[in-house]
Amino acid sequence: MTAFDVELVGKIGSMALINKEYNDIDYNIIARISRELRPGCLWVTSGATEIGRLDYLHRVGNELSGDYNDIKTDYSAQGQAILMETYRRFVDSRFSLRQFLVEHQHFNDEMKREHLRAALMRCPKQGAIPIINYNDPVCSEENRKMEIQALRSVHEKVVECIDNDETAGQIACLVKPRYLLILTGVNGIYTDMHDESTLVKEITADNADELSEKIDYYVGYCDGASRRGANGAAAKLKYVKEPAKLGTTVYIANSKFGIKAVLEGNAPATKIYLKK
Repeated sequence: MTAFDVELVGKIGSMALINKEYNDIDYNIIARISRELRPGCLWVTSGATEIGRLDYLHRVGNELSGDYNDIKTDYSAQGQAILMETYRRFVDSRFSLRQFLVEHQHFNDEMKREHLRAALMRCPKQGAIPIINYNDPVCSEENRKMEIQALRSVHEKVVECIDNDETAGQIACLVKPRYLLILTGVNGIYTDMHDESTLVKEITADNADELSEKIDYYVGYCDGASRRGANGAAAKLKYVKEPAKLGTTVYIANSKFGIKAVLEGNAPATKIYLKK
């Protein structure tokens, strides 16, 4: 029987945290998620850049102009504080909340990987919930690309963390959770995004190699992304492949449903798992 280190690694995307009608944070979604988080849950959250953009817009009346990477840095630095304050507001006050800002180097360097893993694994024992995000405010895109290129010259497999879907997948490989939950703006993976009836409810197999092949098959049906810088459904499938092969049960589901509802099978989702 597979042993798991933690119960859940979860991730929510930027646009799933935004109320498009009011052009503001969707406090209802963050509140609902936060109230379900417990020690043993590790939560990867996007949203800092978009929330920072909206906050700046509401305060100043216009958006920033100039270099895209500079703007992303400025918005994410502004949004990060708001994002953490909002989670802290709604997470059960009995539990500690800890922010972890990660970059590709934390997964490509063995010593840094182990340091991060040890810190994350202390959290459940100490009654704390980690809130994890990519460290956009201090990450230079040009420098990151140079570092990744250098790593590829000496390593066959390199983690980029260009998207928090990849971050969540890497965290899941690091701590081996029972469940990996990817919350997005749709109900899961479709063979035709314009036809709700084509929702792929399960991707399962008897062994890791067969499961990998099946995931690759459904990647072929995926295209498009919700925003600039995101990689869409295909990337989600690619990034959850390794945790699924290790025995973690993966769910890709809509952020409008609660964590418990998805994990208990009471909400539409794509479930990816190895048959026991």
